[in-house]
Amino acid sequence: MASPGGPEIERLIQLLARLPGLGPRSARRAALQLVKRRESLLAPLAEAMQLVNERVKVCTVCGNVDTRDPCIVCQDTGRDPSVLVVVGDVADLWALERAGAIRAQYHVLGGVISALDGIRPDDLNLASLHERVADSAVQEVILALNATVDGQTTAHYITSLLEGLPVRITRLAHGVPVGGELDYLDDGTLAAAIRQRGAI
Repeated sequence: MASPGGPEIERLIQLLARLPGLGPRSARRAALQLVKRRESLLAPLAEAMQLVNERVKVCTVCGNVDTRDPCIVCQDTGRDPSVLVVVGDVADLWALERAGAIRAQYHVLGGVISALDGIRPDDLNLASLHERVADSAVQEVILALNATVDGQTTAHYITSLLEGLPVRITRLAHGVPVGGELDYLDDGTLAAAIRQRGAI
């Protein structure tokens, strides 16, 4: 069914609906707000999107997105050059940076190996990972990948890929989240927490 606002608004709704977390109804509400608040919201948003389209590029070192290449993270001299954090996606890098838990270098794979989605190792940024680790002062590679089947498959592949290089390979701990109650956790999370228990 066509939008009562015309084909331009319908196209805006369809484009917004492609964004993660926005379904058709949310996209329709967002489009209506943008149109209603043209001066204060739509025009600045259109300008910001145009600038992003023109200026943002993928960092040739780590795979982050920024207006510079190398990106601001790679140019930061205060980071530990001996630690490389491997993430599946730029969103994961940004999440770790928000948490402020580590000041290391990053390597974005651009996804994870997934037989179901047809994503093979050749489709990911893995060759440059091997080169980067082999040709640098990296002593530890932290695999900060999702605790999914595909994430674990990718972690095993990377472990094999880096075998023989003088680096320590670690991964993020899995288990009870901060503020989590045991009664509400799934069996897999509880089992992982017990297996990876540590001394107090």
